[in-house]
Amino acid sequence: MTILHRLLILLLVSIMVRMLDIKQKYFPVLVVLVLLGIGLSFIPMFSDFSVASDVLYEVFIPGLLFVSAYQFSAKAFKSNAPVIITLATIGMLSTVFLLGIGIYYTAALIHPLTWNISLLLAAILVPTDPVSVVNILKKSNGVDEIADIVEGESMLNDGTSIVMFTIVLSMVETDGGFSILYFLQEFLIVSSGGVVVGLLTGWLLSKLLHFTSHPDYLVMLSVLTAYGSFLLAEYFGFSGVLATVISGIVLSFAFVKKETEIEKETRNHLNIFWNILNPILTSILFLLIGIQATPYLKFNQWLLAFMVFLLSVLARTIIVFSLMSIFPNWRKTLFRNKILNFLLLSWAGIKGSMSVVLLLWTVNSSVGNQNLVISIAFSAILISFVLQSMGVYPLTLLLKKVESK
Repeated sequence: MTILHRLLILLLVSIMVRMLDIKQKYFPVLVVLVLLGIGLSFIPMFSDFSVASDVLYEVFIPGLLFVSAYQFSAKAFKSNAPVIITLATIGMLSTVFLLGIGIYYTAALIHPLTWNISLLLAAILVPTDPVSVVNILKKSNGVDEIADIVEGESMLNDGTSIVMFTIVLSMVETDGGFSILYFLQEFLIVSSGGVVVGLLTGWLLSKLLHFTSHPDYLVMLSVLTAYGSFLLAEYFGFSGVLATVISGIVLSFAFVKKETEIEKETRNHLNIFWNILNPILTSILFLLIGIQATPYLKFNQWLLAFMVFLLSVLARTIIVFSLMSIFPNWRKTLFRNKILNFLLLSWAGIKGSMSVVLLLWTVNSSVGNQNLVISIAFSAILISFVLQSMGVYPLTLLLKKVESK
């Protein structure tokens, strides 16, 4: 059976799941898809089915991030830009190091890991993927601002996480020592290059859209920008993810700047296409995550994996609490005893597709204890995805209940 046949079956499964209209509150549909993927891995036609990380990275990720970026509210981004950018940069860097330290010392009590391997695991587990969580948050009255921050942060930190991961992976493969100066230098170069490419391609697309009103050409231009900005940045050694995200954000601002009937019609044409493609890419991706995770779940270090998951939540909570306290309006929120806002923001940092892509990159690398590292990471990702996704809605209910008193 060819890859195309299997992908068509996965598409059929995803359509059937979505047609069941599973409630997006306590049990998000993406969790169902991941669990179904695990079940499908026991069927012969999918037992040996795998997709290379490059395919996931270059085919699925650009499309998913571009649609999220250009549909993200420009007003929400401007209102929360300082918080979003801080969490996606300083927050990401701080969380990686804090989590790496936690993993290193915790693993020493169960199954010792080297510092570089601990840091690599942290880099894999830090990016957030709140596709289903944002849907839950936006359906819960009173937490719109938190939903905007979580969504905005996740778009940007996907890019910064890849930069950090590749730097740490190169240190692991060469067995070299960690250099903070080298790390920061590479981080700034790769990130800033991706931002510049994204600004240029996004600006170019916003101008080209004025030369045609034909729906087919509008969609073609948007696809070209989503994947073209990604590949162009990667070609020059920059962050393709950041380039795609920034190009989408630039397009979002361009639509707001001139809210004429032409812009509204253009946006409507793009939405029709991307709102069909987005759930297809998302559904197949999460089924694939379940299928590819299964072989690595048969190991005897589940206690360590669960501890790593708990450490990832704790590290994010500490960093979010610390950084959000810097901003006056959020500090006032803290002093009003609304600490549940911070807990919700921390808990919503679910691991998902980007973590899996980073993880699969290690399959063909020369990482020591490779199978153990992959098993721990896959297990922690699945624990995070299931438990955190299912816990968001109860947290929103608790938040509203406390604030109503």
